[in-house]
Amino acid sequence: MINGNTQLIAHIGFPTHSFKAPTIYNPYFEHAGINAVVVPMGCQSVHYPDFLKSVFNLTNICGALITMPHKVATVALLDEVTATVRVAGACNAVKRLADGRLVGDMFDGAGFVRGVQGKGLDLTGQRVLVVGTGGVGCAIAASLAGAGIASISLFDVNTASCDALALRLKTHYPQIEVSTGSNDPAEHGLVVNATPMGMNEGDPLPMDIGRISPDAFVGEVVMKTEMTAFLQAARSRGCRVQVGSDMLFEQIPAYLAYFGLPTTTPDRLRSLAHLSY
Repeated sequence: MINGNTQLIAHIGFPTHSFKAPTIYNPYFEHAGINAVVVPMGCQSVHYPDFLKSVFNLTNICGALITMPHKVATVALLDEVTATVRVAGACNAVKRLADGRLVGDMFDGAGFVRGVQGKGLDLTGQRVLVVGTGGVGCAIAASLAGAGIASISLFDVNTASCDALALRLKTHYPQIEVSTGSNDPAEHGLVVNATPMGMNEGDPLPMDIGRISPDAFVGEVVMKTEMTAFLQAARSRGCRVQVGSDMLFEQIPAYLAYFGLPTTTPDRLRSLAHLSY
């Protein structure tokens, strides 16, 4: 029940029809008796800078979830952002501090990292391959860098995007060995497909599966189906795997803590969600 004490979380993007957050957060809020609600707000790019500032003039705003196409534009609109945001080049969470400043963080990559860590992978000193350096690939790379990895290999057919991410990583995490130009998964302890390959039947695999070590951990970002052809092939080699939707559910507890709301577990969120793919 929405009433005069309800706290709002604005879910801002365009178009809104694909938004999944309201169907995950709101059932949890209702179940836990938390007087908050996630509200989808369709805002086109031309109006976004003014709208973001105006929505934080609301006295009952708890925070904002930012999605496409505004994640990159948000960075320049805030008073302060984290190193993760600077490396990712994008921001998907905004809140207002007591002094009125707007600050932001990025949790797409945090969801991926929390997921693999929860499945027992120690990232300290790991050699990592990330294939795909679009928005989600940049976010994952940024969070992995903050988790203590030793080296990261980046690959994308868009070499400019790949090189730009490599430069940001070297600037903010000079202790990490960064390389570009190869999608060879050999000798990597964590292999990530951050490309859209796997969304459609018959998509080519993002790398040579036969070169992945059976001891490697393999992660996916595609959420259209749980076990993509890529993950099925990796599992058949004996690899531990993480499905794309885990990244979504794992990041929400971090969001909740960021907004100062009672947090929960990914499993609880999954059990309550009214989600359809």
